[in-house]
Amino acid sequence: MKLTIDLDKELLERVVKLTGARTRTEAISTALREIDRRGQLVALLREGTGAKASELKEMFDPKSDPVLLRVAEEQHPYGGGAS
Repeated sequence: MKLTIDLDKELLERVVKLTGARTRTEAISTALREIDRRGQLVALLREGTGAKASELKEMFDPKSDPVLLRVAEEQHPYGGGAS
């Protein structure tokens, strides 16, 4: 889909660099998929998984960065509101 939008050039360049995208379109698509993934994860966590605490612990790689797993924060770091 083609769309004309105004974007913060510096922000877009940072996203391109952070994602390793080859194009701006690829970077934007990656960012959109990530926000969608986080939203789905937040919805799942709010519903509950039915798993016990010990089972939840086993679902995550112990080497993963816990800061990156913070998906249910009340503030919206990307400037958007709750959908």
